[in-house]
Amino acid sequence: MKKLTKLRLIISLVSGILMGMTAAPFGVWPLAWIALIPLWIFTVKSQKSEKSLYFYAILWAIGYHGLTLSWILGLHPLTWLGIPWILSLAIAIGALLLFTIWGSALVTIWAISSRAIFQLIANNKSPIPNGLIRVLIGTTIWCVLEYIWSAGPFWWTSLSFTQSPHNLAILHLSQISGPNTINALIVAVNGLIAEALISRELQTKSLYKGYLSFAIVLLITSHLVGWAIYNQPLNDRPNNALKVGIIQGNIANRIKFTPEGLRLSLIRYTNGYRNLAQQGVAAVLTPEGALSSQWSDPPSPKNPFYQAILDEKIVAWIGAHRRQGNSFTNSLFTVTGTGEIFSRYDKVNLVAFGEYVPFRDIFGRIFPQVSAVGSDQVPGVSNQVFDTPFGRAIVGICYDSAFTRHFQRQAALGGEFILTSSNNDPYNAAMQFQHHAQDVLRAIESDRWAVRATNTGYSAIVDPHGKTKWLSQTKTYQIHADTVYRRQTKTLYVRWGDWLTPLLLITSTVILSGTLLRFSAKAQQRT
Repeated sequence: MKKLTKLRLIISLVSGILMGMTAAPFGVWPLAWIALIPLWIFTVKSQKSEKSLYFYAILWAIGYHGLTLSWILGLHPLTWLGIPWILSLAIAIGALLLFTIWGSALVTIWAISSRAIFQLIANNKSPIPNGLIRVLIGTTIWCVLEYIWSAGPFWWTSLSFTQSPHNLAILHLSQISGPNTINALIVAVNGLIAEALISRELQTKSLYKGYLSFAIVLLITSHLVGWAIYNQPLNDRPNNALKVGIIQGNIANRIKFTPEGLRLSLIRYTNGYRNLAQQGVAAVLTPEGALSSQWSDPPSPKNPFYQAILDEKIVAWIGAHRRQGNSFTNSLFTVTGTGEIFSRYDKVNLVAFGEYVPFRDIFGRIFPQVSAVGSDQVPGVSNQVFDTPFGRAIVGICYDSAFTRHFQRQAALGGEFILTSSNNDPYNAAMQFQHHAQDVLRAIESDRWAVRATNTGYSAIVDPHGKTKWLSQTKTYQIHADTVYRRQTKTLYVRWGDWLTPLLLITSTVILSGTLLRFSAKAQQRT
């Protein structure tokens, strides 16, 4: 028995690692459709008294979330902030552990709650095969948990994220009900294959063939439907065209707030802005915290970037900080050609340990201040809109990209195109490509063009079908001019949000209630 448990522990960890390999730098997205099978089987077979299921779930989650988020260790070293080397390492490891624990809690709760319900219906004779009920219940629980977890402060690794940016066909199903549409399909296909394997072991060939056939049909049909949506023409009109410029400054965080970094920022962004203005752009987007300083209203006349705006008279979307009380917001400003601030958006989802210390009463005693601006930054309110001279935009600053409801709300309020402004230094290319994958998802869900400006990569132009029209190199200074289109379409997800999860919850409750009522009635007849 101990050998069997050890083998299952190894299988759980390996299958979690396989799920982790779906994201950058590996990008083996097909693994997502089979990597949950072992954990599903262990959940069905586990007895209520067994504590081993906790370890199976935790190891699977460590494999997935730990591998996918390993780029967090790129925070280290933070010696440029005056933090000792060993404490810097502790901060990076602590951040990775916190995000991994957040994901592990979701997987563990899913496994334990699913097992409890699976056992509740184990001896029930129902017109619906128990395996199908288990698939419905397991899928519903996962979607409910992702809905809850994605509202928290440590979210990044939704199962839907495993398919971006490569599997564009399936990603288009997010237009129906957001990421949980994809999550439901991935969990259901894994569950059906797992139920088929369980049935084969129990020598019930008819159920084995039925579950396996259902999994194959669901997998193929969902991709065909997504492919059909993917191949719909965009029908963008010339009068909705907007030529935009992107500046990727490539100013390393370690020098960003030094006199050298401030001087280099002004030179690169000023020259880039003037160059793009000469290329006929209507507006220029800069990365998160591009100017490494506060943007006052009005700035000093000696500010060369401000002078360039007055000279060229082209709209600039400027990433900078804004003082709020004793702290700062991380903001994006729309500055018109006359140098006036037209609108402002404050970053909503701040990065733990990078812009604030979470649970400061506890961790504040252990970890020092890690924000480069000298204090914890404060988040923007969640109901912001961002109007521009060209219409309303949908905005996300860096970590905002992981939070789908943030973009859905802005699209529902009339946002016509997406602007994301990010830093991404000191993280590696794997993180940068994962961040790009998040924005590809947001573009498809909302059926909007997306303009991405990052400090160190990857900056990009993404169309509403998730096609990357232009992608920068990483760790280089680059400027780029391109044309995007304003759109007023509204997908089902933009209109109604995540309606699939409550529908699954209601359906599961009805079927489970009916199943238990029939079981109770038969039990009474026997007595």
